[in-house]
Amino acid sequence: MDPHISQPTSPWAMVKTVWRHRTLITQMTVREVVGRYRGSFMGLTWSFFNPLLMLLIYTFVFTTVFHSRWGTGQSAGKVDFAIVLFVGMIVYAIFAENINRAPMLIVMNVNYVKRVVFPLEVLPVIAMGASIFHCFISLLVWLLAYLFLVGVPHLTALLFPLVILPFVIGILGATWFLASLGVFLRDVAQTTGIITTALMFLAPVFYSIDNLPPSFKAIILVNPATFIIEQARYVLVWGRAPDWLGLGVYTLISATVAWLGYWWFQKTRKGFADVL
Repeated sequence: MDPHISQPTSPWAMVKTVWRHRTLITQMTVREVVGRYRGSFMGLTWSFFNPLLMLLIYTFVFTTVFHSRWGTGQSAGKVDFAIVLFVGMIVYAIFAENINRAPMLIVMNVNYVKRVVFPLEVLPVIAMGASIFHCFISLLVWLLAYLFLVGVPHLTALLFPLVILPFVIGILGATWFLASLGVFLRDVAQTTGIITTALMFLAPVFYSIDNLPPSFKAIILVNPATFIIEQARYVLVWGRAPDWLGLGVYTLISATVAWLGYWWFQKTRKGFADVL
């Protein structure tokens, strides 16, 4: 396959390529997950203990050291803070992991660019698949904590995949864009970590948006993770239905971002081999 041949860029082509290569995506996602823990004594078990350890650490720091409480009108004890905090961590981890990895996705897979006939556009999808796996492992930790500390979760928890889907779609678009940009501008990889760290504190991960002054709420709501974090807490913690209208609008915006990111990736990929 000539790498300089123009690639299809339509929204339908974006969906079609993911579906056509679904078997490859699944196989490489499994390899990605297993490979991350290959050689370690505990293997995949680390994917369970890592989020559990982070939950305990963050809970200790924010409730015991900083004496934080979740001012939501609900019970504001340490147990509630841990459960609400962890939902924000689960959602934001998907965003941070993919954005931080995106600029090096192509650079670290030069062999796929130069030597092998390979659909480069699926690399961000594979990275997303691995992060979704870890998301649901973390969600399992959350469910066990909720069962042990509170009781049976609300039935609305079953809506969590629907809440997270538009978030995943939008992140894919950003990942396609950054994966391409990282080939031509290596400094991008140095800045994404700073940006995701800043956005983490500008999202209601560690605090309730209701505790913010009105003048700051508008800034926090601009963060693409804010709305999804709040909706995830609605369905998982508070037992409320999500804002369906808001999710619909968010999905449209995310689909547009995904297509623009895919369009940019396909238009610029012909230059990857020359640069690398």
